[in-house]
Amino acid sequence: MKRKLRFGMIGGGRGAFIGSVHRIAALMDGQAQLVAGAFSSDPARSRASGADLMLSPDRVYDNYREMAVAEAALPVDRRLDFVVIVTPNHQHYLPAKLFLESGFNVVCDKPVTFNLAEARRLRETVRKSGKVFALTHNYTGTAMVKQARFLVRSGRLGKIRKVVVEYPQGWLASRLEASGQKQAEWRTDPKRSGVAGSMGDIGTHAENLVRYVTGLRIAELCADLTSFVPGRKLDDDGNVLLRFKGGAKGVLMASQICVGDENGFNLRVYGDKASLEWHQEYPGDLVVKYPDRPRELWRHGNAYLDQKAAKLARVPPGHPEGYLEAFANTYREIFRAIAADVEGHRRPPRLDFPTIDDGIDGMLFIETVVKSSRQGARWVKFPDR
Repeated sequence: MKRKLRFGMIGGGRGAFIGSVHRIAALMDGQAQLVAGAFSSDPARSRASGADLMLSPDRVYDNYREMAVAEAALPVDRRLDFVVIVTPNHQHYLPAKLFLESGFNVVCDKPVTFNLAEARRLRETVRKSGKVFALTHNYTGTAMVKQARFLVRSGRLGKIRKVVVEYPQGWLASRLEASGQKQAEWRTDPKRSGVAGSMGDIGTHAENLVRYVTGLRIAELCADLTSFVPGRKLDDDGNVLLRFKGGAKGVLMASQICVGDENGFNLRVYGDKASLEWHQEYPGDLVVKYPDRPRELWRHGNAYLDQKAAKLARVPPGHPEGYLEAFANTYREIFRAIAADVEGHRRPPRLDFPTIDDGIDGMLFIETVVKSSRQGARWVKFPDR
């Protein structure tokens, strides 16, 4: 590309959390610029948010429908190249569908939609449109997650026997939603979040990370979901036993009532030759363990890493990189696909970012977990896409 990609944002205005994260990540490598947006369902808040971001008032819209019509009518040299959707879950499907059908590429925050039926309909829209659709399971953009994937897929651990993934948080240990806290309000509301709470919010990250690193697919699961906080309508704690195709077993825990925990997202993969573990709060480290010699500590940014992991380093070894850089790495890979679309080229081979199929898998996970728990923690077969 001889210019920056132009993007607009749906949601992510004043008081939002994930919108600013997306903006930082998308702008980090200087390959894109924010030029438009419908930042809130409240037109006044959308306009104020656009002013905060120093956007031209004529590119700040009252709603996403107005934005789609106006942006599609602009000349090619001004029109958006893609949109970023960072609204609550129930507002993902319709904007994504409209912008894809209007000829725009789409980047969407996870989970992909409000429910599985919407996700499957959206997959058909993506296929018919021929446009890029990306989902921001951002942890897969972490360099040492790429290294873990390389070690597993290259056979260094041998045959995988067991996977343990946990994501404990403590921020919803009390009824924070009753205080008016925006992030807590919508995440605990089944009309906006969907059928799951903690499992939809962070459990989907855990399922996606296991699948990305190991390539294992769930055959069946047994889930126990709980709403510990009185008056809460969705789960704030969940435990899932996993049986994978091929014989491996797994344990997945996602909870937002673990007092004192912040973002303790951890993965352990055990093979018959070696094992590894990665901790999100120390994202630059990967521990590899053997039965007959000392454990190894692999560090971000070093030349001994696999090429795909090594090239993600933005600073020399010893300088911390984490959450925002992983997000930016994901965006940088998405931009390869969007740039090809904008220039009318074939997409590059071996693109490495989450797609609509990952979104389908996430919704299958959510709905199967809820089904199992509602049936008294019975084993339930995991459906095909």
